[in-house]
Amino acid sequence: MKKGFSMNKLVKKLAYITGAFLLLVIVLGLIYFFKFRSETQKMSPCPTQELASGLYSINDSFVNMYLVKDGDNYIAIDAGNDAVAIEKGLKQLQIDPSRVTTVLLTHSDADHTAALKLFRNAELRFSKEEEQMINGKTARAAGMHNSIDRKQYKLINDGETFVVGTTSVRGILTPGHTPGSMCYLVNNRWLFTGDALGLKHGKIVPFNDFFNMNTAQAVKSISNVTLLRRVELLLTGHYGCSDKFDKIAAEWDKEKR
Repeated sequence: MKKGFSMNKLVKKLAYITGAFLLLVIVLGLIYFFKFRSETQKMSPCPTQELASGLYSINDSFVNMYLVKDGDNYIAIDAGNDAVAIEKGLKQLQIDPSRVTTVLLTHSDADHTAALKLFRNAELRFSKEEEQMINGKTARAAGMHNSIDRKQYKLINDGETFVVGTTSVRGILTPGHTPGSMCYLVNNRWLFTGDALGLKHGKIVPFNDFFNMNTAQAVKSISNVTLLRRVELLLTGHYGCSDKFDKIAAEWDKEKR
């Protein structure tokens, strides 16, 4: 009788512990959901449009991907949060995804990689330091790892300049949001920053701390690009673009001295 009574107590205790654990998981999940929603509602991406001759943005909810025309082909910078939304944006711009020859990832988070499957003909490139995020070496958060829908890719070194078709691209490492976050300076005119920084009231600001893996490092990394000059357009992943880069970059550098 005692043995059966003890077993019942143990089962009840285990049930209470399991229930408490599940409740904790649900509460933490809800907190994350509402915080995520709150942070993304602060974002202000560009609408889907031609921003300049041969330069296009696609608005995918709270994030932008961009396309640069290269002759009859295109170079994509990032690949959006939702493949369906990206496909719709491509149709709106009358761009055939099979004409995208290269995809440059600023980093490997899911909201920048979702539409990779639309660009099966494209070569994929991203920074050498970002590979750790997709090969299981470095977790994005506890129990969470990034992944991409591609087995083959090329890695880019910090400061490396390469040519895609007739387009010049320079990769600039800006770690902090992820260890391998990289900005791209295209034809010495357009600077694509991904989540290396944000824009607020016409000024450069650090990206949302909630999403950064190392905000202190991310803030330091901004100076890796604000030293550039004569950039025609600054194009961010979530906060639109600015044609006042030289001015706002100088202001950032002055404030950080």
